[in-house]
Amino acid sequence: MRPTIILATSNGIGMGHLARATAIGEALKDRAHPIIVSMASAVAEIPSATGIPAEYIPGRDRGLMPRQKWDRYLRDRILALVEETGATILTFDGVVPYPGVLAAKLAKPDLTLVWIRRGLWQKKPQRFVLGLQSRIMDYVVEPGDYAREYDHGPTSKRKEAKLVAPVSLYRSERALEKSAARKILGLDPDRPAVLVQLGTGDADVNHKMTAALRGLLGWKDVQVVLTKDPKDKAGNSLAPDGLDLKVVRYFPLADLLHAFDAGICAAGYNGVHELPAAGVPTVFVSNIRGTDDQETRARWCADYGCALMANQADLADIETTVRKLQNPELRKSLSDKCARFLRQLAQPKSQIFFSLFLNHIAQRK
Repeated sequence: MRPTIILATSNGIGMGHLARATAIGEALKDRAHPIIVSMASAVAEIPSATGIPAEYIPGRDRGLMPRQKWDRYLRDRILALVEETGATILTFDGVVPYPGVLAAKLAKPDLTLVWIRRGLWQKKPQRFVLGLQSRIMDYVVEPGDYAREYDHGPTSKRKEAKLVAPVSLYRSERALEKSAARKILGLDPDRPAVLVQLGTGDADVNHKMTAALRGLLGWKDVQVVLTKDPKDKAGNSLAPDGLDLKVVRYFPLADLLHAFDAGICAAGYNGVHELPAAGVPTVFVSNIRGTDDQETRARWCADYGCALMANQADLADIETTVRKLQNPELRKSLSDKCARFLRQLAQPKSQIFFSLFLNHIAQRK
């Protein structure tokens, strides 16, 4: 009998938590019944794209109810889902396990609780409760990171985590080739195309977006593809005039990465474990919000020659570094180095290893 496993994620910055849960759920489908539960509204796209059942739980940041009431609401939603499905394992992918998640475990002690805790943390206040949070868990699993050798953050010396290989939605064997991917995205097959995934929101992030887009000016016939309309909170455009912009929504976009001649991306877990693995010449622009140490991850990529790193605090450097992508020889050099250094690291089906680990836990119950 195949076990039911609930894969819960927080509503973090970007899609990192949800993408990992989806990758694990995809690998679990032939040996378990995965269900993805998330506070990120993008979870609504999962069932149609993957066939994996999903539920959206509005996060406490929505301000719909007081924090303590929301914690009880989350606990009750999780417990109801456990009862409805007979789930035996609950995983949580996020920096801080919510009190409602921990309360669900206390209310149902036979429910195995697994914390999916990626590494490369900045030294922020959350590090002081790591020991307590970890002791509450039945297991702690750390998805591998290409830049792990550069990790000197608060999780790097802890011993409770089981380290697995990197977990990514990019799979070379299922990624579409260039022409097919471009057809799906509605791109001209004969013009260069660049993927921009920097996000918008706070003023500093918006300025980085504008600087990066300025770096693309002058690239003949370039098609600029974004996953979010480049506008600030007031609806003002962040893009300079003269660019051919196209906003797309496709999940998982990792399947279509071969459509692009270059990428400009935040140095989050997803971007670093997808774009270089797909051989896309990329400029990484770190996002310094949150707990993720994107500066360190971007530096590793630059040191190994797998991507370019722009100085996130220097708008002129962002523009100048992005402009380098217009050089076809540089793009080829970056792609070649990606093939040499990263594709061999991406070969292990880490999410399958991870799913076997979860399935092993389930079979012991």
